Amino acid sequence: MTSSQSESSLVKSAERTVRILETLAASPKRLSISELQEIMGYPRSSLHALVRTLRELKWVEADDSGATFGVGPHALLSGTAYLDRDPALPYVYEALEDLRAEIGYTVHYARRDDGHVLYLGSRESRDAVRVVSRVGRRLPAHITALGQALLAELTTVEVDKVLPDELAALTEHSITDRAALHEELTRVRDRGWAFEHEQGTKGVACVAAAVHYRIPATDAISCSMPADLATDAEVARVAAAVVRAAATLAATLRRHGIR
Repeated sequence: MTSSQSESSLVKSAERTVRILETLAASPKRLSISELQEIMGYPRSSLHALVRTLRELKWVEADDSGATFGVGPHALLSGTAYLDRDPALPYVYEALEDLRAEIGYTVHYARRDDGHVLYLGSRESRDAVRVVSRVGRRLPAHITALGQALLAELTTVEVDKVLPDELAALTEHSITDRAALHEELTRVRDRGWAFEHEQGTKGVACVAAAVHYRIPATDAISCSMPADLATDAEVARVAAAVVRAAATLAATLRRHGIR
């Protein structure tokens, strides 16, 4: 094997390793080797060897039978390190606390990851029934207010470039038509904030605004509320608070030299 062939082989192996971890992380349940092969299309022999190696290194763990696999504890170490080393997040957490205290609803902070948003911070409302944090979760940008607020920072060409050819739906209210999405993004640009009603989660409405400490903005702050409480007056009240919080946070980050 030549040097260039060896380098190519190593790159392919590294890519497959990362894709396995991403697939396991995205799955709501543990997956067998057969299920992984069906999803990813990798040869069974190489897939089995990579999973075995990841398991030995504790990036992947198996169930009691050893037949199905999910992400392991060392995957958490890397995710935690990302959060710990982001200089913006201490100020973000303070902003989330203040915003939750003002409006009373659950608030989130996320960063755009190509055509998705990655949740970096979350504060649940005091009376929230759901206690599982969204931190570390990744959702399609086109069906979240956070994602729409950040996609609106891009040109139409740039939006089409980062989004997949087919826009997935999570509920019957999700936007799956590209022209309809661009129309919605125009409305977001005009008013300065995004609003979605049960597009990502049944029974939930969300308002979001971009945090402009980078150009174009990569991060956004949002508020989730019960959909039946999302009257025009309540949405206007919450949107005003979210926009103020985003502007204040952006100014704070710029003042501390965080880009």
